Amino acid sequence: MTQKSRPISARARILGAILAVACIGLAIVGSVTFLVQRERVLSEIDDRLKSQVERLHAVAGDEADAADGGTSGAATASEDVDIDDFATVGDFLQAAVARLVPARNEGSVAILDGKASYRPETLSGFDISQNQKLIDSAIDGIERSGATIMDTAVTDQGSLRYIAIPVSLSEDPQTGIYVRAVDVEAELAPVTAAITTYSIAAVAVLVAIGVVCWFVAGRLLSPIRDLRDAADAVTLGDLSPRLSPQGNDDISDLTRTVNSMLDRLEGSVDVQRQLLDDVRHELKTPITIVRGHLEMMDPGDAADVAATREIGMAELDRMNRLVDDIDLLATVEGDGFTMAQVDLRALTSRFGELVSVIPGHVWTVEETADGHILGDQDRLLQAWLQLADNAAKYTPEGSTIDLGSRLDESGAQLWLSDHGPGIPPAARHRIFRRFDRAHGKRSVGGSGLGLAIVDAIAKGHGGHCAVTDTPGGGATFTIHLPLPTTELPAPVRAGDVVLQREAAG
Repeated sequence: MTQKSRPISARARILGAILAVACIGLAIVGSVTFLVQRERVLSEIDDRLKSQVERLHAVAGDEADAADGGTSGAATASEDVDIDDFATVGDFLQAAVARLVPARNEGSVAILDGKASYRPETLSGFDISQNQKLIDSAIDGIERSGATIMDTAVTDQGSLRYIAIPVSLSEDPQTGIYVRAVDVEAELAPVTAAITTYSIAAVAVLVAIGVVCWFVAGRLLSPIRDLRDAADAVTLGDLSPRLSPQGNDDISDLTRTVNSMLDRLEGSVDVQRQLLDDVRHELKTPITIVRGHLEMMDPGDAADVAATREIGMAELDRMNRLVDDIDLLATVEGDGFTMAQVDLRALTSRFGELVSVIPGHVWTVEETADGHILGDQDRLLQAWLQLADNAAKYTPEGSTIDLGSRLDESGAQLWLSDHGPGIPPAARHRIFRRFDRAHGKRSVGGSGLGLAIVDAIAKGHGGHCAVTDTPGGGATFTIHLPLPTTELPAPVRAGDVVLQREAAG
């Protein structure tokens, strides 16, 4: 079985990326600097070599002046030097070599009829008179071009940049060449030394960058490692591990976001557990009732069988309503809303039409808002109707139930007021819990999820549902919704609200 290779850590990848960028940057800077300095040195070498033509003209002119007592010399303006006032080509070459002393890293030689004949006596530079490869290169170049040449020859003395200037005299059949060469490697030695120093310094800088970045990356990634450890420690049975945010950077924001996610996850799991406990409790009662009546039923008594059947059907219907309400609550808590512009006047009018057919009460529309909000009209109507159904159950038959909508600077309110027994202030914090009732008894039918559904729909719209007293007695339920210009917050699940209320209580 092939062993899976261990992945490269983020710390190592970050360090590698930084070092790669730094290395490329230092290499580019060093290369550009070296090339610029090298070209500058080579350009200076060429300028020094080209100046030898003018210096040869000067030598020819001075010698001529001395010979004819001050008349103009025979040096021409061309690069090829004619020396008509000298007796022989050899005389001129000997004078030129004697007067034009090479500088450091330079060498010169006078070639007469293809042989190195004269060299400087003062060797402040270096001797090239024995460098046959250089001499042959200069002679071949002159023969091919017939004029002054400047070229580079790679010899045993190194890479030599040279200029070869042909010298001729009309009365002398001999041919001469004056050669001046510069040791390119010696001239580039300071540049090479500087680049070597730069390379050593660059390596030291890369090492320093690597050491610093290793510790800095470790410091920056330590919250990520804590996050990994916390994620490994989180289980369905224990969602309590949290991270300690430090600082005010992106990593700290990530830490706080993860903590918030874990809070929501823990709350959701607790709510689901509570829901399962409540459902188990709620379903256990009808099952127990049906089982008890079946065990006590007399199969031979038709009346007893009919009564037991009726009780079983009623309990099964109640369980069916409970399952439907649980499914509805899960739907509205699943953020399944279709948000659009809702006309409050049309919504209020439609609600008034629907509740008017509920028997046993007088339904009165007291006020109607004129405006629009952002929401899911069907869900809002569903929540409002749930409040109406709740009021109809707990309000004495024949009483009046008022309803209406309003819109002000704080937002929109969909309200419904009954004139029943009301809700004690101490019980208002728990009436929106699942399977809970203000009076803690089941005097009326229902699953106990109605107000939890209302609260979930309100929270899904960024609002909330509140309970206040009705003047003269009773309870007023109000669904508060934000204005359409207000940015809706992320939907809050009803289970989270329950947990917050329990913690506050």
